[in-house]
Amino acid sequence: MRGPLQLLAGLMLVAAVSQPLSALDICQEEMARLQEHETLLMDQLQKQELLLHRLKLLNQPGDKNKAPVDPGQDAQHADCSQLFSSGFKSSGFYPISPHGSSSPVRVYCDMSEGGGWTVIQRRINGRETFNRSWAEYKDGFGDMNAELGEFWLGNDNLHYITTQGNYSLRINLEDFEGNQHYAEYKNFKVADEKDQYRLSFGAYVGTAGDALSGGYHVGVSEWASHQGIQFSTYDQDNDNYQGNCAQEDKGGWWFNKCHSAHLNGLYYPNGYYSAPTDNGIVWYTWRGWWYSLKTSIMKLRPIDFKIDPTDDPNGINHSPPS
Repeated sequence: MRGPLQLLAGLMLVAAVSQPLSALDICQEEMARLQEHETLLMDQLQKQELLLHRLKLLNQPGDKNKAPVDPGQDAQHADCSQLFSSGFKSSGFYPISPHGSSSPVRVYCDMSEGGGWTVIQRRINGRETFNRSWAEYKDGFGDMNAELGEFWLGNDNLHYITTQGNYSLRINLEDFEGNQHYAEYKNFKVADEKDQYRLSFGAYVGTAGDALSGGYHVGVSEWASHQGIQFSTYDQDNDNYQGNCAQEDKGGWWFNKCHSAHLNGLYYPNGYYSAPTDNGIVWYTWRGWWYSLKTSIMKLRPIDFKIDPTDDPNGINHSPPS
């Protein structure tokens, strides 16, 4: 629906000059209607793909009485990479059953950039507050229905998924000028609640800079590194700071003293901001402490995932439209 939305945006600009109030209201209502229609079309595409997948399975040689895989009824996939490998190539919401979870987990699968990514965090518009309690971060929160919803998948789910094997964490970032960068870490793991969801990760590659390890300057890793750090929220302080980083910086995260990266901070709609502390959506090695990013998407995929060479082999950044 990019074409109609772009056209409508142009009409809104004309309307703003001629009839600033009533015409703008009409255009905004039409924009919302088109966005709802786009979401409906995406759902229909996913259903059609599921039907196509069933037909392919029925046409395969073997036991014709064997029921085809249906991720909407019986989630037997441990993550989105298994769904992708089973033939589900459309980005959207699916149920998965990671090892250790007592029930299926609804996740957003990003099937771009080679496919198979399980999205664990999304910030795109500031509609959700991420200054949440320990219990909310444990279970997860946000809009898990809309294609453009913001959410945190839940620390328990992060633990279940990352203990299944060696996972890569990819972080896609965008600023308000439209520039896009990424950071990717091998062997990303989150411990269980008994260990306060302690974070560990391996080697970095990317274009946004290595903010998580704090290795960007000599002598700063002691306070800036997030390696081996436990998770903190405003009501459960596990950082290495004399105060409460989560309370000061308005979001749950793996705080040290306090951070070089904090993607769950306050959403500032204009990028640059001023505040008593650096409490925005921060990736220090790219835009510094006093620039709050427009988009942050965190997603996981097994390191040994075999990328189909026909499915976006170059890792082009496909951030969702805002």
